Amino acid sequence: MTLSPAELLEDARSLAGDIADLRHRLHREPELGLQLPRTQEKVLAALDGLPYEITLGRDTTSVTAVLRGGAAQDGDAPVVLLRGDMDALPVREATGVPYSSEIGGVMHACGHDLHTAMLTGAATLLAERRAELAGDVVLMFQPGEEGHDGAGVMIREGILEAAGRTPDAAYGLHVTSSLMPTGMFTSRGGALMSASDALLVTVRGAGGHGSSPHSAKDPVTVAAEIVTQLQVMITRQFDMFDPVVLSVGVLNAGTQRNIIPETARIEATVRTFSRANRERMAEAAPRLVRHIAAAHGLEAEIEYLHEYPVTITDPDETAHAEAQVAELLGADRYVTMPQPMSGSEDFSRILEAVPGSFVFLSAVAPGIEPATAPFNHSPYAVFDDSVLADGAALYAQLAISRLASGASRSSLPSLPSVG
Repeated sequence: MTLSPAELLEDARSLAGDIADLRHRLHREPELGLQLPRTQEKVLAALDGLPYEITLGRDTTSVTAVLRGGAAQDGDAPVVLLRGDMDALPVREATGVPYSSEIGGVMHACGHDLHTAMLTGAATLLAERRAELAGDVVLMFQPGEEGHDGAGVMIREGILEAAGRTPDAAYGLHVTSSLMPTGMFTSRGGALMSASDALLVTVRGAGGHGSSPHSAKDPVTVAAEIVTQLQVMITRQFDMFDPVVLSVGVLNAGTQRNIIPETARIEATVRTFSRANRERMAEAAPRLVRHIAAAHGLEAEIEYLHEYPVTITDPDETAHAEAQVAELLGADRYVTMPQPMSGSEDFSRILEAVPGSFVFLSAVAPGIEPATAPFNHSPYAVFDDSVLADGAALYAQLAISRLASGASRSSLPSLPSVG
């Protein structure tokens, strides 16, 4: 058997029905967080009979599957990691598709059911070509991407040592329900997605009667000033060409209109696109909050929580991914992303440890305008099955081609870093 991209794509498309069937079964039974027992069961069933070394997570229902390449040179062969996340979101589905969620208030609104199904399809494609693989492949079926740091858990449990040596490259795919025409791929070298952190503030004052604010210490007005001054701080202290985004999603205080409360609560998400600004914000935001509260004679309890780092792709590996899209599907199926996305990803933790790339694939439903289609996380987000075979083929092609290039990264095309 030869490792022909054309034959790979043909084989992937012959599996399209099976991949779509798994995707629909996953979509009907979505699960949240780090514990996805029904999802894990479906993945294991899909891998059953294939020549993978399977390891299950201890603190999460992850699945790690290692395929040993038949053409690998013992001890010196490259390793490629492919990741697919599996968890859903606490969203009540409103799409009306025939395979809609049967679990109340839970939905695969971010397309992770497609990622899981495509990676299992790739598992079959790779297993069929095992004898000619010039190295080993690690499949990372990950729970808990949606705010639970499942990648961090899997790293702690040894995903990066699953093949016996650290991967030479890592790749992830992520579908979108809008933005681009169906079937288009996009990524960029350098900063791809923002870091995500949390600013949590409790302003402590002294309660009193609403008619006599002078006899109390009003935390509400202080909290309001903090909210507005955080925005001013960003525009005055940070370069607009290295963006910082801070959005207050929680602002709570009081129980009745004529009572000045004891406390006011602020919770904000902070997004940054460089390590330098991430560090600066972790100092600047708490300092501003503390001093505003002190200026009014109040105190502020502050937590600044680091969540996910900036998703930074390796320029060479991203160029390699672009080349494989062209080889497999045609150069017209890939566009370079003009600027980073403000969402965040825990695959960033893998990319901190291993050079790799993260590629987006549009799965906009037929007849829908990409620019106005509901985006990921919407209860109306629909992802089209037509991309499943191509996504599975690209997963496999990325591994096959990267292994064939050998352990050295010097043979890969070079792309200047952006961002």
